Amino acid sequence: MRDLPLIAFTGNPNSGKTTLFNALTGAHQHVSNYPGATVEVTRAAYRTPDGEELALIDLPGTYSLTTYSPEERVARRAIMEDRPVAIVCVLDASNLERNLYFLTQILELGVPTVAALNMVDEAERKGLNLDTDRLEKLLGVPTVPTVATRGKGVAEVVRRAREVARAGAPPTPFEFGAHVESALGEVLAAIADVDGVPETRRRFMAVKLLEGDEDVAGDVGASVPPGALDRIAEVRAHLEAHLGDEAEILVADERYGIASGIAREVTRQGHRDRVRTTEQIDSLVTNRVLGLPILLLVMWGLFEGVFHLGAPAMRGLESLFVWAQGSLGPVLPQGAVRSLLVDGVLGGVGGVLVFLPQVLLLFLGIALLEDTGYLARAAFVIDRVMHAFGLHGKSFIPMLLGLGCSVPAVMSARTLSDPKDRIATILVIPLMSCSARLPVYALLAGAFFPPERAALVVLSLYLLGVLLAVTAAKVFRSTLFRGESAPFVMELPPYRAPTARALLMHMWERAWMYVQKAGTTILAMSLVVWTVSSFPRAPEGSEVPPLEYSLAGRAGKALEPALRPCGFDWRLGVALVSGLAAKEVVVSSLATIHGVSSDDEDSGTLREALQADRSMSPLVAYAFMVFVLVYIPCISTVAVIWRETGHWKWPLLLVCYTTLLAWCCATAVYQLGTLLGL
Repeated sequence: MRDLPLIAFTGNPNSGKTTLFNALTGAHQHVSNYPGATVEVTRAAYRTPDGEELALIDLPGTYSLTTYSPEERVARRAIMEDRPVAIVCVLDASNLERNLYFLTQILELGVPTVAALNMVDEAERKGLNLDTDRLEKLLGVPTVPTVATRGKGVAEVVRRAREVARAGAPPTPFEFGAHVESALGEVLAAIADVDGVPETRRRFMAVKLLEGDEDVAGDVGASVPPGALDRIAEVRAHLEAHLGDEAEILVADERYGIASGIAREVTRQGHRDRVRTTEQIDSLVTNRVLGLPILLLVMWGLFEGVFHLGAPAMRGLESLFVWAQGSLGPVLPQGAVRSLLVDGVLGGVGGVLVFLPQVLLLFLGIALLEDTGYLARAAFVIDRVMHAFGLHGKSFIPMLLGLGCSVPAVMSARTLSDPKDRIATILVIPLMSCSARLPVYALLAGAFFPPERAALVVLSLYLLGVLLAVTAAKVFRSTLFRGESAPFVMELPPYRAPTARALLMHMWERAWMYVQKAGTTILAMSLVVWTVSSFPRAPEGSEVPPLEYSLAGRAGKALEPALRPCGFDWRLGVALVSGLAAKEVVVSSLATIHGVSSDDEDSGTLREALQADRSMSPLVAYAFMVFVLVYIPCISTVAVIWRETGHWKWPLLLVCYTTLLAWCCATAVYQLGTLLGL
């Protein structure tokens, strides 16, 4: 793919750029109706109708090419280093002026460019009539109206991009006012002898040097003639003294003026008889008084739906696996092979897969909240709370993504430009209840609490995770990361009706990861747990139960004194240790352990086996769920935190503080509950 002609897709966050990319390539890059969903470069191959092969890259959404934030650095580096033959700049037709500001920067790169005027249907619903032909003439680059969610115009975008790439003619950048243009002329003269920079890209470099971009100055410092950077500094100082503002702001004002003029020239406002739907809904959901209760109500409704709608399918799968275990057991000879297949494989993996319906519903609910645009409002509503605990309001988006999986949530924290906010957010994301913990909650809440209370029990765990996360963030920001948190500025996207295809795709992508984990990591760990729970076998006549005699029993017994204040016996300790690989393994471990302890006799479902366990009670079950919520995240999360922070001390801190916090919280729950007679 590296040798194929490359076309780069870029644009503002929430412009539909990734949706357009996915519509062309069939890729399954995550798409959300809030800024910052794409945090890495995604590559995919594309074959045109006439058989030509191209490479397409989807760049992170960004508002500028000034490298203040990680996504800006990634986007600019990809364009500068990968040297695409063409750029597709995706514009949100319903927010044209803001998007044109970014396009003015893209045109300065000297790369053949196509403007994809996306979401024209959204603009029409807002009463905006856009003159596309006039816009194309003013921009000087091909402009294609698209509706990426329906595939309208997407093939035409690539066709026009191929045309401009073959023509090879760079776009004409917009000229600024006389004073700024005069200063740019002097900067261009100062860097005239720089080698290795295409002529078409010199204006971009000159603009960045005039703005005082340190990255560009560092790149060209060794190539420019002696004194050139000093001369550029003099030019910048003279311009700033003459116009009374910083050069970067002066250039930005010029860009906004160009963007505003073009937008006014091509836009006609239609008549509207009522306030837009977005404004009406926002008057309620972002209200200072009603916003937070509405958010809690939405989350409660989500979990009620997950439990009540998923329960019948879960019971059906549960019965299926019980039947499979009961059918397979009698046809296999008594011994290790039978125990391995019945208890290790069917009991372990089946114990996790029975919760697939509830996991599917959780992912469907999260996708619905994302795609409609509500999650961006949730971040806005929670901003006041987040700032009270020292976190940036934008941190709430990675934390919400943590409801699905901590790994992409940690990666999405790249959108936070302040390193203190970013690392503090990364360290508290694992306290959010990821989907891997849901099977543990569903198992124990369903086994030890009435159906009408199960959803509230699980909701309490999710809320506890949020409370612990923001409290931990407050501690970190007051000690390790002192300083004011940056103000919260984030675009609130319009509400959109999500397509059934997009919802189902998001749900299935995440659920398939769950199924794959069940067939790989969870299967492997189930076999490991079965092995250490079955061997060594107790000698004939031994009074020690076989499970306690095994390696797992001995390890669990060694852990039991430390876990006894939490109310846990050694079997729960074994399950917690196995859960370090993946939290779903806690369920499969409990299934395997109880299968082994039943001496290969059918003991019904895992819920029934736990209910029959004298060491378990509703209080112990809740304390155990709290421990699972808080303690060390899976190994994959620890590894990605190491990679994202670039230092081993942060994942080590995470492991230590979550372990201690989990023990303290579970002990507090159990001991307080015991004192209250619960």
